[in-house]
Amino acid sequence: MGAAAARGDAHMAWSWRYEGANGESVDGPAESFGSQADAESWIGQTWRELAASGVTSVALLEDDRVEYRMSLQPVAE
Repeated sequence: MGAAAARGDAHMAWSWRYEGANGESVDGPAESFGSQADAESWIGQTWRELAASGVTSVALLEDDRVEYRMSLQPVAE
């Protein structure tokens, strides 16, 4: 039995929830990742396209639990 299975988290999946300007859920790619690092790497490569399509923020989910939220908008100066 691997360490992940021993902890009971072998099935955990990471994904992104896409949100619009009012915080409502909006459609986006239905991607699932085996690790937080994989999910973060993917968003690092695709955030510009998501922002251009109207996604203003994302929430990183581990199964149904929100790990954190992040804006895709430029920082105001």
